[in-house]
Amino acid sequence: MSDAGDTSRPSPAVQDYLKAIYRVEEDSGRSVVATSEVAAALGVTAPSASGMLKKLVQLGYANQSDRRGAVELSESGRAAALEVIRHHRLLETFLVTRLGLPWDQVHREAEILEHHISEELEARIAEELGHPDRDPHGDPIPTLGGEIVDVPAAVLADLGEGERAIVRRVSDQDPELLRYLADKGLVPDAVIEIVSRGAFGGPLGVRVDGGAVIDVPREVARAVRVA
Repeated sequence: MSDAGDTSRPSPAVQDYLKAIYRVEEDSGRSVVATSEVAAALGVTAPSASGMLKKLVQLGYANQSDRRGAVELSESGRAAALEVIRHHRLLETFLVTRLGLPWDQVHREAEILEHHISEELEARIAEELGHPDRDPHGDPIPTLGGEIVDVPAAVLADLGEGERAIVRRVSDQDPELLRYLADKGLVPDAVIEIVSRGAFGGPLGVRVDGGAVIDVPREVARAVRVA
């Protein structure tokens, strides 16, 4: 992996796009990602995303797909994406476990810091944390060698009545959502049971860790991955 002062490290803007492509891949289970999906993930216009994706192809970080307006990460692009994701998730873990920041605040801080820490500091943070394999939101942390564990594919919203599961990870993009999940106990490693499913897209009745049944809106349940 490159050093913070090494010009071979992609620019912050390029890193953001590589990370966004990887996250769309991770969430969708597809290796080919559409321009519109990247634009939505980053909150930019489709033309802006299209221009940057063409740049990624020129730089060798992505390959143009046979599908119009879609790309796939190249080997070097995937390695660069996993490097910045490792920085991000280690930083989130450090901020929560060592500095005591709430888990709904650390995503924003890590978004800023992830582009600037050196590999030496990354190594010190990983050592201090005991080389964790998941961040506070349950997201897997890539290894130094760029390996990452499989992501649970099941979504809480898709479970049937009577099914039981363990929360593995939650979306870290929305602070308000994270506060809601923490308040309801829907955090990584919580054991949940689907008691009821509301008709016509109504809320799920969910028992968390053997406690009282809570109503969980479908939109919230779609942000929770389980196994």
